[in-house]
Amino acid sequence: MTQYKEYQAKDVLDMVNAYLDKEQQKAVKDAFDWANELHKDQKRQSGEAYIAHPIQVAGILAELKMDGPTIVAGFLHDIVEDTPVTGEEVVERFGETVGRIVDGVTKISKIKYQDSKVQLAENHRKLLLAMAKDIRVIIVKLADRLHNMRTLDALRPEKQRRISQETISIYAPLADRLGISAIKWELEDLSLSYLEPDAYHKIAKMMSMKRTERIEVIQEAVEEIEQSIEDLKLEDVSVYGRPKHIYSIYRKLVDQHKSFEEIYDLSAIRILTENVTDTYAVLGAIHAHWKPLPGRFKDYIALPKPNGYQSLHTTVIGPGGRPLEVQIRTYEMHQVAEYGVAAHWAYKQNHGSDREANVEDQSEQVLNMIQGILEFQESATDAQDFMESVQTDLFVDRVYAFSPAGDVYELAQGAGPLDMAFAIHSKVGEKTTGAKANGRIVPLDYQIQNGDIMEILTSPNAQPSRDWLDLVKTRKARHKIKQFLKKRDRADNIQSGLDAVVKELTDKGYDSAKFADEEHLNDAAQALNSGTREDLLSAVGYGDLSRLTVVKELTKSIREEKAAAEAAALQKKLLEDGEALKKDAKPAPKKKQESEVVIAGIDNLLVRLAGCCTPVPGDAVSGYISQGRGVAVHRFDCPNIHAAQQQGERLVDVVWADPNGLRQDYTADLTIHAENEPGILNDLLRALNAKTRFIKEINGHVTKGGMVLVQASLGVANVAQLNGIIDSLSSQRSVYDVKRTIH
Repeated sequence: MTQYKEYQAKDVLDMVNAYLDKEQQKAVKDAFDWANELHKDQKRQSGEAYIAHPIQVAGILAELKMDGPTIVAGFLHDIVEDTPVTGEEVVERFGETVGRIVDGVTKISKIKYQDSKVQLAENHRKLLLAMAKDIRVIIVKLADRLHNMRTLDALRPEKQRRISQETISIYAPLADRLGISAIKWELEDLSLSYLEPDAYHKIAKMMSMKRTERIEVIQEAVEEIEQSIEDLKLEDVSVYGRPKHIYSIYRKLVDQHKSFEEIYDLSAIRILTENVTDTYAVLGAIHAHWKPLPGRFKDYIALPKPNGYQSLHTTVIGPGGRPLEVQIRTYEMHQVAEYGVAAHWAYKQNHGSDREANVEDQSEQVLNMIQGILEFQESATDAQDFMESVQTDLFVDRVYAFSPAGDVYELAQGAGPLDMAFAIHSKVGEKTTGAKANGRIVPLDYQIQNGDIMEILTSPNAQPSRDWLDLVKTRKARHKIKQFLKKRDRADNIQSGLDAVVKELTDKGYDSAKFADEEHLNDAAQALNSGTREDLLSAVGYGDLSRLTVVKELTKSIREEKAAAEAAALQKKLLEDGEALKKDAKPAPKKKQESEVVIAGIDNLLVRLAGCCTPVPGDAVSGYISQGRGVAVHRFDCPNIHAAQQQGERLVDVVWADPNGLRQDYTADLTIHAENEPGILNDLLRALNAKTRFIKEINGHVTKGGMVLVQASLGVANVAQLNGIIDSLSSQRSVYDVKRTIH
């Protein structure tokens, strides 16, 4: 697994003090102090103090040499989400910039959405749109995600996989598009270790076994390169080997169907020079010394990647007749390659240096991605559509094509002539009749290759057809074609949509005249963010919106009433069954209360289990002596223990006489947050009933935000049984979180 540094608060403050001015240093220190105070009673799921997380995030940002507001936001990025502090208070203390970054990173409240996938998509959309306003938002989020991935082993396996999949699908590609390879590679390797642990550990083991052989080959290659460029008499040239990352080797094994033994380039050579002229001189010397492999030379200096990455890549037949990958770049290009857009803030510290201007040019290319994000927001029908657009158009490999006039167009790999036509202008796309690639006619399903000179052929009478939707790769082109077809066929689509909704209602046994009237359809259109009644029906008729989705919305209230009645009946029955079981069960033999807990060095004291935190056998506990009431036993994480300690109360060491429990009905209180879906109470009661027959009390209500809050009091034997109940509840699709209640 990747090794990383654990920062202390002092480490972070020392790092920022080395490059920030006094005013920013003070703001960073104030931010840490405030975060430390706000998070002081909170723990991470690993059990460590919560403040450790903001410290690590700020440390990662300081390693990137981000500016003061970004480091401040790193310390404060969770306070709006996890403490009573509001965004307005952040702005009041630290200004608009910090407030904007913290708000951009803060998740949208879960209670606003009833579908977890919609919720996730909305959070991603909010993050990306905030990034479009201030790129520092995503840099803080990447640092946040990186530390969460480094500590993911504290979570349940299913959550580890879900977060890893999200990381490799969204955050690693974002780091790549921003050019921050230092974060990208680690995110990919960490994600792979949870998604494909067998493959990850097998590759790591094989690399370790071949390490000595690899070092020898690389050292021989480095010596030969140094000798071959000696005659160039260049100043300050670094030549060194670097091991490939595990994820890149995994992709090669999967994509190229190779065995590990067939992969020779487990390491690559990197050469850093002072200027661009020297990079090409070194390339020439290497090609003169070793034979280059055809088709494996890439000039990313003349044609940089969209994220600003610049380097020369070549593969040669190196020592022993094995392929050897060589990368040649300037020191400045290397900084951008490692830290991408983050390098902009590092270079800003050099007030007016020549390098700063160059990094400005590099970061300007990243703004093209931001423009694309804004275009997707304008055309997306909802958050999920927006995220699909981002993933299919932005987070894929790119190809570059030229117009006959020499303009460069960056397209998703696999794009065709229609994609390029709509990238030029929507009117050009609508009037396309054909295309030429490098002077010859090509069909509309032709896939554009890197460096193609594409000429789009048009006619005033041409117009899109539905077949075009199968010929385009990019979401932008698809959206423009759909827009045209919808506008042209709108009247027919409205009637087709109405017919489909009526049929679905009838098939489901509902009165279509009652539910498909103008009032219900207008309400459904508003609830589904589909514009007007006509827009809703047109979307159904066209196929953009499922008729079942519309019918579910039209009948939502009557279905919820039915589900609530069924849940209430089930709740009553389960509670009655529980009471009956308790009456029929033989009472457990009574034991002295003192025998439940053993008190170090003290006998004959009254012992009671605290009602505020309801400890059960197996919990880590402590006790304190209260005058006239004996020893109160609390869980270690109970705030009342900390309060008693601060007030000078006498704490005593206590342990359970039997960690497995002396009886079956120790009280445990749970608080459950869930999405308000039909049948949710029914699902929760079934999950509880499967794990315990002692449901002492249960009640719930719908919050103002539309979320379900359930309080349950259960009888359990020990903490192992209780954890099983919590895991069972947490696995329910609609459950947001389950926590033990502190009264």
